[in-house]
Amino acid sequence: MELRHLRYFVAVAEELSFTRAAQRLHIGQPPLSQQIQALEAEVGARLLERSKRWVRLTEAGKLFLDDARRVLALSDQAMQTARRAQRGEAGELRIGFTFSTPFTPLFATVINRYRQRYPGVTLTLHEMPTLPQIEALPARTLDLAFVRPPEVAVLDTVRMTTLRKDPLLLVLPVGHPLAQREVVAARELQGLPFVMYPPTAGTGIYHQILRLCRASGFEPQVAMEAGEVSSIIGLVAAGCGISILPGSFNSIRMEGVCYRALAEPEATTTLLLAQRKDETSPLVEAFVALALAAAQEEQKEEEAKGSDPRI
Repeated sequence: MELRHLRYFVAVAEELSFTRAAQRLHIGQPPLSQQIQALEAEVGARLLERSKRWVRLTEAGKLFLDDARRVLALSDQAMQTARRAQRGEAGELRIGFTFSTPFTPLFATVINRYRQRYPGVTLTLHEMPTLPQIEALPARTLDLAFVRPPEVAVLDTVRMTTLRKDPLLLVLPVGHPLAQREVVAARELQGLPFVMYPPTAGTGIYHQILRLCRASGFEPQVAMEAGEVSSIIGLVAAGCGISILPGSFNSIRMEGVCYRALAEPEATTTLLLAQRKDETSPLVEAFVALALAAAQEEQKEEEAKGSDPRI
């Protein structure tokens, strides 16, 4: 049984006339009659009663008509869904993001715009460190990833696109002597206790802090480690040490903590959008295009304001 047989039957059942149904379907009446007869033979039931003057549905035909309409509706829906998916308007996108990404205004802008523009796409968001995200792309458990610069070589099957740069900020207890300064040089942190992510957390910030301190001639003195940024900031507030975090976290206003700019121009981190190089999904292409447009728009706004990207 083919879908065209169901369409032929529905047309005859709705018109109750082979002549009008044939005109509606743009086929000849004899071929239409033959197709209906073949359908009845395949179904094993008489669906239509006909004479030279009228056509009527049998009881079997009435029930068959309901199911035929449902099948045709599902067929049309399936085709529409496939076409929308081909245009990047339907399906599912699995997107990873680092702990700091939601604090970046660009992330909220991109997600909100994408949801508004493509309401038929299901966005599944996963909070993960950078390295697990990058590993999830070739494994095809993620389609896109918002990441920070990794400290290992990235597989050549993964493409990284820069979205924006964020400053690294010094996180201090409000009573700390350096809190009286607007800008602090990294060398002034020598000998101070640091609260940091553990090196196994899979975040790039740990190695960025090491490079920044070593470039200033010292090794950071790690007093405590914590896997969550809220814990790091809370430990700083408790006087357990200082820390360095992406500037997007300065929106976390915790009592007893302040944020200060670092003097070093290299004290920045990059927000990247990672994807598979061989990706052909229209959903991914549409998301990447929207993210790049939003990033360019944000950069133009910052340039128009003349803001210092390190502050």
